[in-house]
Amino acid sequence: MKLPETHQQVMPYLILDNAVGFFDFTKKIFGATEKHRSFQADGKTLRHGEIMIGHNTIMFGQTSDAWGTANAGLFIYVDDADATFEQALALGATEVMPVADQGYGRSGGVKDPFGNTWWVTSL
Repeated sequence: MKLPETHQQVMPYLILDNAVGFFDFTKKIFGATEKHRSFQADGKTLRHGEIMIGHNTIMFGQTSDAWGTANAGLFIYVDDADATFEQALALGATEVMPVADQGYGRSGGVKDPFGNTWWVTSL
């Protein structure tokens, strides 16, 4: 099977209100790198975007009349769950579950300003 270099076989595809803002949020919180950004004919509405966090691609686009919002729950390993959790809150996320020691690591949950839930976890 052939795949594009920056893609894995299965990737989440999110449809978000304020998809452009999602770029900035993921860059600041998770160090995401932008791989693609294309707009509708109006030049303002994001048609398709791609970011990479580590070796993983997330694709997304803007909510429209044709495409309703499709959020996700995402589990992500980070260097410091506490710091990432606090940084996400400072950038407009809301707490879903406080950071605490779990059997699988130190983990907490936040809902980003775009409606996605992130389970930030460090070992």
